[in-house]
Amino acid sequence: MEAARAKLTRVLSRIFINNVNDKAQRAMRSGSSFDGLAKYSTSAAAVVKDYEDYRKSLYGDITHKALLVDAVGTLVAPSQPMAQIYRQMGEKYGVEYSEDEILRRYRWAYGQPWGRSRLRYVNDGRPFWQYIVSSSTGCSDTQYFEELYNYYTTEKAWHLCDPDAEKVFEAIKKAGVKLAVVSNFDTRLRPLLRALNCDHWFDVVAVSAEVAAEKPNPNNISKSLRAVESKTRRCCACRG
Repeated sequence: MEAARAKLTRVLSRIFINNVNDKAQRAMRSGSSFDGLAKYSTSAAAVVKDYEDYRKSLYGDITHKALLVDAVGTLVAPSQPMAQIYRQMGEKYGVEYSEDEILRRYRWAYGQPWGRSRLRYVNDGRPFWQYIVSSSTGCSDTQYFEELYNYYTTEKAWHLCDPDAEKVFEAIKKAGVKLAVVSNFDTRLRPLLRALNCDHWFDVVAVSAEVAAEKPNPNNISKSLRAVESKTRRCCACRG
């Protein structure tokens, strides 16, 4: 638990210290109010206590009411390279492109305007992903697409970015901070979080396909904030 607490402090310190007012920043640089960063104890427990005391002197007990976390790249990450999976699963369907070629075609297709909707991900996102898969691999076989699509809803396809994430989020919740996942994703995100056994960590899961707004559209964030009954000035967001 101490390791998780220390990790939480390192993460939050980057967020909170960057947002202190100018006066506090000048004080930190001069060393007048923090007794000098150089005097930090090398003891992990002492470092945590020093930082928490300093933080409370600036903000009070709780600095933010909510923490919004992105999904891909912050909370979860693919377990294998996308092009590798596309090629391996596609071999039996006649896919002959190399992984490098699949990746190149994928990036090109993903970067093109999606003409069917102002959103990439609408509901389950199937039309968009069918376009991506066929463009990337040259294969439009429906069975191939369904196999790929369903694979990316399982715990085999994804892993947590940080193995200590549960302890970190537990510590944040214990401090009274609401937690939300806010992601540009289709409706597979919820079953994916359940498959990874981390859905219960969060008070709110906001999926762009469900709220009809993709980041950086502020409506995505606003709906999430309303859901956690917070205010923007008392919230911070983490993304990869």
